Amino acid sequence: MDTVRHLRLADLPAEAVNPQMSRRFVWGDRMMVALLEFTAGAVVATHQHDNEQVTYCLSGLMKFTLPDREVVVRPGEMLFIPGGVPHGAEFPEATVEMDVFSPPRQDWIDGTDSYLRR
Repeated sequence: MDTVRHLRLADLPAEAVNPQMSRRFVWGDRMMVALLEFTAGAVVATHQHDNEQVTYCLSGLMKFTLPDREVVVRPGEMLFIPGGVPHGAEFPEATVEMDVFSPPRQDWIDGTDSYLRR
């Protein structure tokens, strides 16, 4: 993609992935940025992908489960997850966060991310 785009992520249509999660995302050839909103009590099942991921907490609270520990991420904090690392998350309170993936998540683009749609 060789076109400059000026967007307001919050103005993009939200996709209701499941009753506890919605997301908006944009992508280019090598990067994807997503704004995600979770209701209190939401859970993302443990999964892994080849994409590198940076998660930045805007509001709320995220509890990540990693192979060797749990990490709590609060507003203003971020978590870098290398590709191939299994991880899951719980959201004890309503949370807004931003994810950056490289390369873009093809399963999100084509809607085959079944672990999120349960």
